[in-house]
Amino acid sequence: MLDQVRQWAKVNSGSHNLDGLTEMASLLADAFSVLPGALRLVDGEPMTSIAPDGHSITRQMGQHMMLSVRPDAEKRILLTGHMDTVFAADHPFQALTWLDDATLNGPGVADMKGGIALMLAALKAFEASPIAASLGYDVLINSDEEVGSFSSAPLIARMARDKLAALTYEPALPDGTLAGARAGSGNFSIHIAGRSAHAGRNPEDGRNALLAAADLAMRLADGAKAIGLPCNPAKIDGGGPNNMVPDLAILRVNFRPGSPEIQAAAQQLVDDSIAAIIAAHEVSAHAHGGFNRPPKPLDPGAQRLFALVKEAGSDLGLDISWRDTGGVCDGNNIAACGVPVVDTMGARGGAIHSSDEYLIVDSLAERARLSALTIARIAQRGAL
Repeated sequence: MLDQVRQWAKVNSGSHNLDGLTEMASLLADAFSVLPGALRLVDGEPMTSIAPDGHSITRQMGQHMMLSVRPDAEKRILLTGHMDTVFAADHPFQALTWLDDATLNGPGVADMKGGIALMLAALKAFEASPIAASLGYDVLINSDEEVGSFSSAPLIARMARDKLAALTYEPALPDGTLAGARAGSGNFSIHIAGRSAHAGRNPEDGRNALLAAADLAMRLADGAKAIGLPCNPAKIDGGGPNNMVPDLAILRVNFRPGSPEIQAAAQQLVDDSIAAIIAAHEVSAHAHGGFNRPPKPLDPGAQRLFALVKEAGSDLGLDISWRDTGGVCDGNNIAACGVPVVDTMGARGGAIHSSDEYLIVDSLAERARLSALTIARIAQRGAL
Protein backbone atom coordinates (compact mmCIF):
# COMPACT_ATOMS: atom_id res chain seq x y z
CA MET A 1 0.00 0.00 0.00
CA LEU A 2 2.77 2.43 0.90
CA ASP A 3 4.54 1.76 -2.40
CA GLN A 4 1.29 2.52 -4.25
CA VAL A 5 0.76 5.74 -2.32
CA ARG A 6 4.28 6.90 -3.06
CA GLN A 7 3.94 6.08 -6.76
CA TRP A 8 0.52 7.71 -7.09
CA ALA A 9 1.41 10.82 -5.05
CA LYS A 10 4.30 11.56 -7.41
CA VAL A 11 1.73 12.07 -10.17
CA ASN A 12 0.19 15.52 -10.02
CA SER A 13 -3.53 14.93 -10.43
CA GLY A 14 -4.97 18.36 -9.75
CA SER A 15 -8.62 18.52 -10.75
CA HIS A 16 -7.85 20.42 -13.96
CA ASN A 17 -4.56 18.72 -14.86
CA LEU A 18 -5.88 16.45 -17.61
CA ASP A 19 -2.49 14.89 -18.39
CA GLY A 20 -1.94 13.99 -14.74
CA LEU A 21 -5.47 12.67 -14.36
CA THR A 22 -5.07 10.53 -17.47
CA GLU A 23 -1.90 9.02 -16.00
CA MET A 24 -3.59 8.43 -12.66
CA ALA A 25 -6.62 6.80 -14.27
CA SER A 26 -4.32 4.42 -16.13
CA LEU A 27 -2.37 3.54 -12.96
CA LEU A 28 -5.57 2.93 -11.03
CA ALA A 29 -7.05 0.81 -13.81
CA ASP A 30 -3.91 -1.36 -13.75
CA ALA A 31 -4.03 -1.67 -9.96
CA PHE A 32 -7.76 -2.50 -9.72
CA SER A 33 -7.61 -4.96 -12.61
CA VAL A 34 -6.55 -7.66 -10.11
CA LEU A 35 -10.18 -7.70 -8.93
CA PRO A 36 -12.82 -9.68 -10.80
CA GLY A 37 -15.47 -7.88 -12.79
CA ALA A 38 -15.71 -5.34 -15.58
CA LEU A 39 -13.50 -2.24 -15.34
CA ARG A 40 -13.76 0.78 -17.60
CA LEU A 41 -12.64 4.38 -17.81
CA VAL A 42 -15.40 6.89 -18.56
CA ASP A 43 -14.80 10.36 -19.98
CA GLY A 44 -15.96 13.10 -17.62
CA GLU A 45 -18.68 15.47 -18.76
CA PRO A 46 -17.44 19.05 -19.36
CA MET A 47 -17.98 21.55 -16.54
CA THR A 48 -19.18 25.13 -17.07
CA SER A 49 -18.21 28.06 -14.86
CA ILE A 50 -18.18 31.86 -14.93
CA ALA A 51 -14.84 33.55 -15.68
CA PRO A 52 -13.81 36.80 -13.94
CA ASP A 53 -14.77 38.74 -17.07
CA GLY A 54 -18.31 37.39 -16.87
CA HIS A 55 -18.12 34.97 -19.77
CA SER A 56 -19.12 31.34 -19.47
CA ILE A 57 -16.23 28.90 -19.90
CA THR A 58 -16.38 25.14 -20.41
CA ARG A 59 -13.61 22.85 -19.23
CA GLN A 60 -13.07 19.22 -20.11
CA MET A 61 -12.79 17.02 -17.03
CA GLY A 62 -10.74 13.90 -16.41
CA GLN A 63 -11.76 10.28 -16.73
CA HIS A 64 -13.57 8.36 -13.99
CA MET A 65 -12.74 4.74 -13.16
CA MET A 66 -15.67 2.33 -12.73
CA LEU A 67 -15.53 -1.31 -11.67
CA SER A 68 -18.53 -3.63 -11.34
CA VAL A 69 -18.11 -6.95 -9.54
CA ARG A 70 -20.93 -9.52 -9.44
CA PRO A 71 -23.60 -7.13 -10.76
CA ASP A 72 -26.29 -9.81 -10.46
CA ALA A 73 -25.68 -10.48 -6.77
CA GLU A 74 -28.69 -10.02 -4.52
CA LYS A 75 -26.64 -7.99 -2.02
CA ARG A 76 -24.52 -5.15 -3.38
CA ILE A 77 -22.59 -2.19 -1.97
CA LEU A 78 -20.82 0.88 -3.38
CA LEU A 79 -17.25 2.01 -2.68
CA THR A 80 -16.10 5.44 -3.86
CA GLY A 81 -12.98 7.57 -3.90
CA HIS A 82 -11.38 10.34 -5.93
CA MET A 83 -8.10 10.51 -7.81
CA ASP A 84 -7.94 14.32 -8.04
CA THR A 85 -6.21 16.62 -5.56
CA VAL A 86 -6.43 20.35 -4.85
CA PHE A 87 -2.84 20.89 -6.00
CA ALA A 88 -2.59 22.24 -9.55
CA ALA A 89 0.20 21.31 -11.95
CA ASP A 90 2.03 24.55 -11.14
CA HIS A 91 1.54 24.33 -7.36
CA PRO A 92 4.87 24.29 -5.46
CA PHE A 93 3.80 21.30 -3.34
CA GLN A 94 4.85 18.32 -5.46
CA ALA A 95 7.39 16.28 -3.47
CA LEU A 96 7.22 13.56 -0.82
CA THR A 97 9.01 14.07 2.50
CA TRP A 98 9.32 11.79 5.53
CA LEU A 99 8.48 13.88 8.60
CA ASP A 100 9.54 10.95 10.79
CA ASP A 101 9.64 7.16 10.49
CA ALA A 102 5.84 6.93 10.68
CA THR A 103 4.61 10.06 8.91
CA LEU A 104 4.74 10.86 5.19
CA ASN A 105 4.16 14.39 3.89
CA GLY A 106 3.05 14.80 0.29
CA PRO A 107 0.29 15.95 -2.07
CA GLY A 108 -2.72 13.66 -1.80
CA VAL A 109 -1.10 11.09 0.48
CA ALA A 110 -4.09 11.27 2.84
CA ASP A 111 -6.67 12.91 0.58
CA MET A 112 -6.97 10.43 -0.86
CA LYS A 113 -4.39 8.24 -2.52
CA GLY A 114 -3.83 6.52 0.79
CA GLY A 115 -7.56 5.86 0.99
CA ILE A 116 -7.65 4.36 -2.51
CA ALA A 117 -4.70 2.07 -1.72
CA LEU A 118 -6.31 0.68 1.41
CA MET A 119 -9.70 0.33 -0.33
CA LEU A 120 -8.03 -1.89 -2.92
CA ALA A 121 -6.21 -3.91 -0.24
CA ALA A 122 -9.48 -4.47 1.62
CA LEU A 123 -11.25 -5.66 -1.53
CA LYS A 124 -8.38 -8.04 -2.37
CA ALA A 125 -8.61 -9.50 1.13
CA PHE A 126 -12.38 -9.85 0.84
CA GLU A 127 -12.09 -11.57 -2.54
CA ALA A 128 -9.78 -14.14 -0.93
CA SER A 129 -12.43 -15.00 1.68
CA PRO A 130 -14.96 -17.86 1.33
CA ILE A 131 -17.92 -15.45 1.56
CA ALA A 132 -16.92 -13.21 -1.37
CA ALA A 133 -19.41 -14.81 -3.74
CA SER A 134 -22.31 -13.63 -1.57
CA LEU A 135 -21.72 -9.91 -2.15
CA GLY A 136 -21.41 -7.76 -5.25
CA TYR A 137 -20.05 -4.25 -5.39
CA ASP A 138 -19.37 -1.26 -7.60
CA VAL A 139 -16.28 0.94 -7.30
CA LEU A 140 -16.17 4.52 -8.55
CA ILE A 141 -12.96 6.56 -8.44
CA ASN A 142 -13.85 9.97 -9.85
CA SER A 143 -11.63 12.78 -11.07
CA ASP A 144 -13.56 15.85 -9.95
CA GLU A 145 -14.50 15.48 -6.27
CA GLU A 146 -12.33 18.40 -5.19
CA VAL A 147 -14.22 20.76 -7.52
CA GLY A 148 -17.70 19.57 -6.60
CA SER A 149 -18.22 16.31 -8.53
CA PHE A 150 -20.36 18.09 -11.12
CA SER A 151 -19.08 15.74 -13.84
CA SER A 152 -19.43 12.54 -11.81
CA ALA A 153 -22.62 13.28 -9.82
CA PRO A 154 -24.87 11.43 -12.32
CA LEU A 155 -22.57 8.39 -12.12
CA ILE A 156 -22.71 8.48 -8.32
CA ALA A 157 -26.52 8.59 -8.38
CA ARG A 158 -26.74 5.74 -10.87
CA MET A 159 -24.25 3.52 -9.06
CA ALA A 160 -25.82 4.17 -5.64
CA ARG A 161 -29.17 2.80 -6.81
CA ASP A 162 -30.37 -0.27 -4.87
CA LYS A 163 -27.20 -0.55 -2.78
CA LEU A 164 -27.33 -1.85 0.79
CA ALA A 165 -24.63 0.57 1.93
CA ALA A 166 -21.70 2.67 0.73
CA LEU A 167 -18.16 3.28 1.93
CA THR A 168 -16.21 6.34 0.84
CA TYR A 169 -12.49 6.71 1.46
CA GLU A 170 -11.98 10.30 2.57
CA PRO A 171 -9.33 10.45 5.32
CA ALA A 172 -10.27 9.95 8.94
CA LEU A 173 -8.98 12.46 11.47
CA PRO A 174 -5.49 11.82 12.89
CA ASP A 175 -6.95 10.07 15.95
CA GLY A 176 -9.20 7.90 13.78
CA THR A 177 -12.45 9.80 14.36
CA LEU A 178 -14.93 9.54 11.48
CA ALA A 179 -17.19 12.23 10.02
CA GLY A 180 -20.82 11.71 11.07
CA ALA A 181 -23.51 14.08 9.86
CA ARG A 182 -22.35 16.64 7.32
CA ALA A 183 -23.71 20.00 6.29
CA GLY A 184 -24.50 20.56 2.64
CA SER A 185 -22.77 23.03 0.34
CA GLY A 186 -23.83 25.47 -2.34
CA ASN A 187 -21.58 27.63 -4.50
CA PHE A 188 -22.91 30.58 -6.45
CA SER A 189 -21.36 33.02 -8.91
CA ILE A 190 -23.76 35.95 -9.19
CA HIS A 191 -23.25 38.02 -12.34
CA ILE A 192 -24.18 41.70 -11.99
CA ALA A 193 -24.33 44.02 -15.01
CA GLY A 194 -24.52 47.77 -14.42
CA ARG A 195 -23.83 50.76 -16.68
CA SER A 196 -20.50 52.49 -17.16
CA ALA A 197 -20.09 56.25 -16.97
CA HIS A 198 -17.36 58.83 -16.34
CA ALA A 199 -16.66 58.92 -12.60
CA GLY A 200 -16.19 62.70 -12.61
CA ARG A 201 -18.27 64.10 -15.46
CA ASN A 202 -21.53 62.13 -15.20
CA PRO A 203 -21.37 59.46 -12.50
CA GLU A 204 -25.12 59.73 -11.95
CA ASP A 205 -25.66 58.18 -15.38
CA GLY A 206 -23.80 55.03 -14.31
CA ARG A 207 -25.06 52.03 -12.40
CA ASN A 208 -22.25 50.74 -10.17
CA ALA A 209 -22.11 46.94 -10.41
CA LEU A 210 -19.36 46.69 -7.80
CA LEU A 211 -21.46 48.62 -5.28
CA ALA A 212 -24.43 46.37 -6.04
CA ALA A 213 -22.26 43.29 -5.50
CA ALA A 214 -21.06 44.60 -2.14
CA ASP A 215 -24.66 45.32 -1.13
CA LEU A 216 -25.65 41.82 -2.20
CA ALA A 217 -22.81 40.28 -0.17
CA MET A 218 -24.00 42.10 2.95
CA ARG A 219 -27.65 41.17 2.38
CA LEU A 220 -26.71 37.50 1.99
CA ALA A 221 -24.41 37.50 5.02
CA ASP A 222 -26.96 39.25 7.26
CA GLY A 223 -29.87 37.16 6.00
CA ALA A 224 -27.93 33.93 6.48
CA LYS A 225 -26.91 34.88 10.01
CA ALA A 226 -30.55 35.46 10.89
CA ILE A 227 -31.46 31.86 10.05
CA GLY A 228 -28.30 30.20 11.41
CA LEU A 229 -26.81 29.49 7.98
CA PRO A 230 -23.01 29.57 7.50
CA CYS A 231 -22.36 31.92 4.58
CA ASN A 232 -19.05 32.97 3.09
CA PRO A 233 -19.04 35.78 0.50
CA ALA A 234 -15.57 34.89 -0.74
CA LYS A 235 -14.70 37.12 -3.68
CA ILE A 236 -15.89 39.93 -5.95
CA ASP A 237 -14.49 39.97 -9.47
CA GLY A 238 -14.92 43.06 -11.62
CA GLY A 239 -14.36 46.76 -11.39
CA GLY A 240 -11.96 48.80 -13.46
CA PRO A 241 -10.20 52.17 -13.65
CA ASN A 242 -10.84 54.67 -10.87
CA ASN A 243 -12.31 57.16 -13.33
CA MET A 244 -15.00 54.78 -14.64
CA VAL A 245 -18.19 53.61 -12.94
CA PRO A 246 -17.82 49.79 -13.06
CA ASP A 247 -20.43 47.99 -15.14
CA LEU A 248 -19.53 44.40 -14.21
CA ALA A 249 -19.09 42.49 -10.97
CA ILE A 250 -19.31 38.82 -10.04
CA LEU A 251 -19.90 37.83 -6.44
CA ARG A 252 -18.67 34.36 -5.39
CA VAL A 253 -20.41 33.00 -2.30
CA ASN A 254 -20.64 29.66 -0.46
CA PHE A 255 -23.38 28.39 1.87
CA ARG A 256 -23.31 25.39 4.26
CA PRO A 257 -26.91 24.40 5.11
CA GLY A 258 -27.35 21.89 7.90
CA SER A 259 -30.73 20.57 6.79
CA PRO A 260 -32.97 20.44 3.69
CA GLU A 261 -35.17 23.11 5.25
CA ILE A 262 -32.24 25.48 5.72
CA GLN A 263 -31.10 24.75 2.17
CA ALA A 264 -34.52 25.75 0.84
CA ALA A 265 -34.40 28.92 2.95
CA ALA A 266 -30.92 29.67 1.59
CA GLN A 267 -32.13 29.39 -2.00
CA GLN A 268 -34.99 31.73 -1.20
CA LEU A 269 -32.53 34.17 0.40
CA VAL A 270 -30.43 34.18 -2.79
CA ASP A 271 -33.46 34.78 -4.98
CA ASP A 272 -34.91 37.53 -2.77
CA SER A 273 -31.58 39.30 -2.30
CA ILE A 274 -30.86 39.36 -6.03
CA ALA A 275 -34.30 40.82 -6.67
CA ALA A 276 -33.67 43.46 -3.99
CA ILE A 277 -30.36 44.69 -5.42
CA ILE A 278 -31.78 44.76 -8.95
CA ALA A 279 -34.48 47.13 -7.69
CA ALA A 280 -32.20 49.17 -5.44
CA HIS A 281 -29.31 49.67 -7.89
CA GLU A 282 -31.10 49.45 -11.25
CA VAL A 283 -28.78 46.67 -12.44
CA SER A 284 -29.41 43.27 -13.95
CA ALA A 285 -28.24 40.12 -12.19
CA HIS A 286 -28.45 36.36 -12.40
CA ALA A 287 -26.98 33.46 -10.43
CA HIS A 288 -24.88 30.61 -11.76
CA GLY A 289 -24.42 27.50 -9.63
CA GLY A 290 -26.44 26.01 -6.82
CA PHE A 291 -26.46 23.42 -4.06
CA ASN A 292 -24.43 20.50 -5.38
CA ARG A 293 -23.88 18.77 -2.02
CA PRO A 294 -27.11 18.09 -0.07
CA PRO A 295 -26.97 17.94 3.73
CA LYS A 296 -26.13 14.47 5.06
CA PRO A 297 -27.99 13.68 8.30
CA LEU A 298 -27.30 10.66 10.46
CA ASP A 299 -30.57 8.87 9.72
CA PRO A 300 -31.43 5.43 11.16
CA GLY A 301 -29.81 3.56 8.24
CA ALA A 302 -26.59 5.52 8.62
CA GLN A 303 -26.63 4.96 12.38
CA ARG A 304 -26.84 1.19 11.84
CA LEU A 305 -23.93 1.28 9.38
CA PHE A 306 -21.82 3.35 11.78
CA ALA A 307 -22.66 0.83 14.53
CA LEU A 308 -21.48 -2.02 12.28
CA VAL A 309 -18.18 -0.20 11.59
CA LYS A 310 -17.77 0.48 15.31
CA GLU A 311 -18.35 -3.21 16.09
CA ALA A 312 -15.81 -4.26 13.47
CA GLY A 313 -13.34 -1.78 14.92
CA SER A 314 -13.88 -3.11 18.43
CA ASP A 315 -13.12 -6.64 17.23
CA LEU A 316 -9.81 -5.29 15.86
CA GLY A 317 -8.97 -3.38 19.03
CA LEU A 318 -9.94 0.00 17.59
CA ASP A 319 -12.16 2.54 19.33
CA ILE A 320 -14.25 3.97 16.50
CA SER A 321 -16.10 7.23 17.09
CA TRP A 322 -17.52 9.98 14.91
CA ARG A 323 -18.60 13.58 15.07
CA ASP A 324 -20.54 16.01 12.90
CA THR A 325 -18.64 18.21 10.44
CA GLY A 326 -19.19 21.14 8.11
CA GLY A 327 -17.04 19.58 5.40
CA VAL A 328 -18.62 17.97 2.35
CA CYS A 329 -17.75 15.10 0.01
CA ASP A 330 -19.34 12.52 -2.27
CA GLY A 331 -20.88 10.96 0.84
CA ASN A 332 -23.38 13.83 0.78
CA ASN A 333 -24.51 12.85 -2.70
CA ILE A 334 -24.69 9.15 -1.85
CA ALA A 335 -26.78 9.81 1.26
CA ALA A 336 -29.15 11.93 -0.83
CA CYS A 337 -29.88 8.75 -2.83
CA GLY A 338 -31.16 7.10 0.34
CA VAL A 339 -28.10 4.86 0.80
CA PRO A 340 -26.42 4.63 4.24
CA VAL A 341 -22.80 5.74 3.93
CA VAL A 342 -19.67 6.08 6.07
CA ASP A 343 -17.49 8.47 4.11
CA THR A 344 -14.24 8.60 6.11
CA MET A 345 -13.03 5.01 5.77
CA GLY A 346 -9.65 6.21 4.48
CA ALA A 347 -6.28 6.55 6.13
CA ARG A 348 -5.57 8.59 9.23
CA GLY A 349 -3.84 11.85 8.39
CA GLY A 350 -4.20 15.58 8.53
CA ALA A 351 -3.49 19.10 7.23
CA ILE A 352 -5.25 18.15 4.00
CA HIS A 353 -5.61 20.82 1.31
CA SER A 354 -2.32 22.34 2.44
CA SER A 355 1.40 21.81 1.85
CA ASP A 356 1.55 20.24 5.32
CA GLU A 357 -0.68 17.30 4.33
CA TYR A 358 0.49 14.09 5.96
CA LEU A 359 -0.31 10.37 6.13
CA ILE A 360 0.12 8.24 9.26
CA VAL A 361 1.59 5.22 7.51
CA ASP A 362 0.58 2.57 10.07
CA SER A 363 -3.04 3.49 9.45
CA LEU A 364 -2.93 1.95 5.97
CA ALA A 365 -2.96 -1.62 7.31
CA GLU A 366 -5.15 -0.64 10.26
CA ARG A 367 -7.90 0.87 8.12
CA ALA A 368 -7.63 -1.78 5.39
CA ARG A 369 -8.42 -4.38 8.07
CA LEU A 370 -11.34 -2.27 9.28
CA SER A 371 -12.76 -2.03 5.73
CA ALA A 372 -12.25 -5.71 4.97
CA LEU A 373 -14.04 -6.77 8.16
CA THR A 374 -16.83 -4.23 7.60
CA ILE A 375 -17.42 -5.52 4.06
CA ALA A 376 -17.38 -9.11 5.32
CA ARG A 377 -19.94 -8.31 8.03
CA ILE A 378 -22.26 -6.72 5.45
CA ALA A 379 -21.89 -9.82 3.28
CA GLN A 380 -22.65 -12.13 6.20
CA ARG A 381 -25.67 -10.24 7.48
CA GLY A 382 -27.17 -9.06 4.21
CA ALA A 383 -28.91 -6.14 5.94
CA LEU A 384 -28.01 -3.31 8.27
